[in-house]
Amino acid sequence: MPAGLSQADIARLEKVTRRKKIVKAGEVLFRSGDPFQNLYAIRSGSFKSVVIASDGDTQVTHFALPGELLGLDAYSKRIHSSYAEALEDSSVCLLPFAQLELLAQQVPTLQQQIYSIFSEELRQENDILLLLGKRSAETRLAALLINISSRYASRGYSHSEFVLSMPRIDIANYLGLTAETVSRVFSRFQREGLIKVNGRVIKFLDLLGLSEVAGTHCGYDNEGGG
Repeated sequence: MPAGLSQADIARLEKVTRRKKIVKAGEVLFRSGDPFQNLYAIRSGSFKSVVIASDGDTQVTHFALPGELLGLDAYSKRIHSSYAEALEDSSVCLLPFAQLELLAQQVPTLQQQIYSIFSEELRQENDILLLLGKRSAETRLAALLINISSRYASRGYSHSEFVLSMPRIDIANYLGLTAETVSRVFSRFQREGLIKVNGRVIKFLDLLGLSEVAGTHCGYDNEGGG
C-alpha cells in the first residue's frame, strides 16, 4: 500500500499502523455484525470471507491473498456483513480506519491509493459475477485459477507456481459447484497437461491453454517460473 509515498509519509503511515496480529488456521479475524474499526493488511497467509444467509447456509464470497486488504465490505454501513477465517497460519497488520482516513486527507497520494483499492475491490466483485455466470465447471475453475495467478503476479509473487490454500470444499462453495465436481475438474486439467498439483502446491504447465478454457487472456508468456 505505501507504494509512491515519500519516506516521511511512510513513517506517518507506520505510526497509524497498529500491532501485527497472528491468526492461526481456522481462526476468525472478525465476525459478521462486528463494528467496522480496522482494515487488515495481510502480511502472510490467506483468508476466506463468508456470508451467513438467513436460513443458516454459508456462502464463500472472497479469497484474500498476501498484500491484500480485508474489511472493505464494512465501509459503507460501518458494520461487517461477513466473517473472515484464516485458511492457513497468517499474519495481518491492523489499520485503524478512522486514523487512516484522517491521514489520507493530509496525504493526497495515500488518498488516491485508498480510492484505487476500493476501485479494485469493485472490479473484483464484477469479475466474480462474470465468473459465476459462466456455464461449465471447467470454465469457472480455470477462471478462478487465472484470477488468483494474476493477483499473485501483481504483487511480485510467482504467477505459475504457488500454494493453493483453499480446500476443495471452499472452492466448490465459492464457484457454486460440488466438491466432487471440483476434484474431477482438477484431475482433468492435470490429465490434459494444463496444471500439476502436488498437495496444496499448484504449478501451471500451460497458462495460455488454461486461459483459453477460462475464456480470458492471461497476459503472461507460456513459460514456467515467476
